[in-house]
Amino acid sequence: MKIEILGTGCSKCKTLEENAKQALAKIGGFHELKKVEDVVEIMNYGVMSTPALVVDGVVKSSGKVLSADDIVEFLK
Repeated sequence: MKIEILGTGCSKCKTLEENAKQALAKIGGFHELKKVEDVVEIMNYGVMSTPALVVDGVVKSSGKVLSADDIVEFLK
């Protein structure tokens, strides 16, 4: 599973990235976590508000910081 965090480096983006790491630790297994800070690449997903969570190429959340438990639900 490929998880991407879209954001330009703001504190909310960093918090979402940390929460994603905690979620991955909870579910275990091998997953790729990538931080995307390039504005053009973010726009290619159609995201207008960061931070955003993308799972296997599908935007699951945009504009809010999800908790680790919320992210686990998206990854199930």
